[in-house]
Amino acid sequence: MSQHTGHHHPATSPREHTAVRQAVDDDIAELVRLRASLFDDLGGDFFNPASAGDDWRVALVAVLKEKLASDDTRILVVDGDGDGGSDSGGGLAACGIGTVDQWFPGPHSRNGRVGHVIGVVTDPAHRRRGHSRAIMRELLGWFRERDVSRVDLSASAEGEPLYRELGFVNHPDPSLYWRP
Repeated sequence: MSQHTGHHHPATSPREHTAVRQAVDDDIAELVRLRASLFDDLGGDFFNPASAGDDWRVALVAVLKEKLASDDTRILVVDGDGDGGSDSGGGLAACGIGTVDQWFPGPHSRNGRVGHVIGVVTDPAHRRRGHSRAIMRELLGWFRERDVSRVDLSASAEGEPLYRELGFVNHPDPSLYWRP
């Protein structure tokens, strides 16, 4: 495969034929592994506070089990090709999660349905093969089917060019957070 050059790939590109499927219960351990690798890549005290421990992984397993059966969530994966990309003999190459929340409608959000993209991550051994792009295209189609007013996401520096290519723009409001 050729390396990504930052140019748009036509729809006929071989990279666009990545097989994306919905996650199942048997994928949960790999989803946890990929999510942990995302936080390792992001680093810093915000994503990896010293006090975090492993409790979050137990909570993540419970939430994944619940959300795999939920109509408001779509968890998509790409299977690894067995080339040793993960410690589980191939495992998952990539994953991404979409959720839809019902917020209050307004002039900027006609029906109040807001999509969120969460945790799009590709195993380092499987990067630059179009997996995140394929997952995002599937998620955007799913959001259209659910008639969302907009889709929000937080982009890593590495992922931002892909999201912008797919039509994401800066949000007009500042992004702030608060922890109790």
